Amino acid sequence: MAIREEVYGYFIPSVTLIGIGAAKEIPAKIKTLGGTKPLIVTDKGITGAGITKQITDLMDDAGMKYVVFDETIPNPTDINVQDGVEAYNKGKCDSLITLGGGSSHDCGKGVGLVIANGGTIQDYEGVDQSTKPMPPYVAVNTTAGTASEMTRFCIITDTKRKVKMAIVDWRVTPGVALDDPLLMMGMPPALTAATGMDALTHAVEAYVSTIATPMTDSAAEKAIELIAKHLRPAVANGNDIDAREGMCYAQYLAGMAFNNASLGHVHAMAHQLGGFYDLPHGECNAILLPHVSAFNLIAKIDRFIKIAELMGENVTGLAPRDAAELALVAIRKLSADVGIPAGLIELGVRYGKKVKAEDIQTMRGNAQKDACGFTNPRMVSDQDVEDIYTAAL
Repeated sequence: MAIREEVYGYFIPSVTLIGIGAAKEIPAKIKTLGGTKPLIVTDKGITGAGITKQITDLMDDAGMKYVVFDETIPNPTDINVQDGVEAYNKGKCDSLITLGGGSSHDCGKGVGLVIANGGTIQDYEGVDQSTKPMPPYVAVNTTAGTASEMTRFCIITDTKRKVKMAIVDWRVTPGVALDDPLLMMGMPPALTAATGMDALTHAVEAYVSTIATPMTDSAAEKAIELIAKHLRPAVANGNDIDAREGMCYAQYLAGMAFNNASLGHVHAMAHQLGGFYDLPHGECNAILLPHVSAFNLIAKIDRFIKIAELMGENVTGLAPRDAAELALVAIRKLSADVGIPAGLIELGVRYGKKVKAEDIQTMRGNAQKDACGFTNPRMVSDQDVEDIYTAAL
């Protein structure tokens, strides 16, 4: 009898701190990792909200030097990364703190890769292309969605190709991940909704992934349950500390799931919308999730039944297919309740972008090459991708 050999990795930061007041530990954790002068990678929105100053005050109180690079842009680019590399070198930094949501973490990871390994960020597209460890790195999350503060994923836009590069590398996993709900209290409802639906997408895609394991399943299931419970109140009242903390745990668990089970065609397709139109990642995911899930349904009926149950739907007495479809109903209801646009054209209008059907063929080709799609539970043809994009318009 032939023995099937399969070995699954499990990637997670060495240390994770979650809870009210966790941010106070930042200076000590940088010192523990061996850093003495970090580059703080963040964005103007975080600085404008006063969050950057909260962190630099902690650094000042600890007598630690630092350099602030708050030029990160939404959907960070290869140019953005290179600017961060120059700031790191000019400031003679020896470590990294990323502060913000997915964009800040992705940009900072890109900076760390290039600092440690040389070349350009394009050299690291794909899986485990680096050969040297990152500088000491603490990732401080301010949104409850991307889980980028704890993953081995780094998504950077190649400005020449207008493509989001998926960089999956165990070496970019932060040494310390930190989630403090107090840093999330000022997050506006729309961003709370978008990041929360991003987390749901992570959990669902990991749960139906072809390389899901019992460990990723347990994380994904709990994440879906917590998001269904806490996202609506977090959007309704940003000062609801219980909802904020619940979403901290939910998005981190979703990160644990997809960091190890990978993702699917929602992300493969959403990356193209971000790279081509510079649209926000979380909302692209939210719009595509029910459409890709409907396509994937026949491959994982039992799993979609469980998703429906976790999201509060009553599947008692229903035929399996009918019960599974309640997962799509639950996803759509949650998305509508938190104010996600109904389709991609409406999303484009919101952000001053014109999403056009004639661009679908170009995006289709890039989506089919995206590494995130390799673990989608159902084989996806070029025509299938076109049909899903069209349905989501």
